[in-house]
Amino acid sequence: MIKIVSKSKGNILIVKAEGKLTDKDYKNVFIPKMKEIIKKYGNIRLLLDMGDEFSGWEGSALWDDLHFGIENKDSFQKMGVIANPKWVNIGMKLIPYVIKGEIKNFTTQEREKAMKWVKE
Repeated sequence: MIKIVSKSKGNILIVKAEGKLTDKDYKNVFIPKMKEIIKKYGNIRLLLDMGDEFSGWEGSALWDDLHFGIENKDSFQKMGVIANPKWVNIGMKLIPYVIKGEIKNFTTQEREKAMKWVKE
């Protein structure tokens, strides 16, 4: 499940991922919100909180993520990920090949630091 965090404002989108992300999460919540922000502001600053409650993606959701990123690669001003699992951190190394913009990884202990960074 993807939840839009109330601190999202302007071109800043902060989302919390819990459980396994589905195609429905992307098509009904995440992608429409990102498209809305990009259309209104021309770019997006994204912070994805994938804390301990996050357990991965369905294959179709991962495809949705990759496809949207490639299609909108020039629209990402910043993208941060809050995560502890080692596999998420490894996956972060692939993001610069998909999107442009500043990319940064934070641990769950650095959540406040991540919130400040995405707003700078």
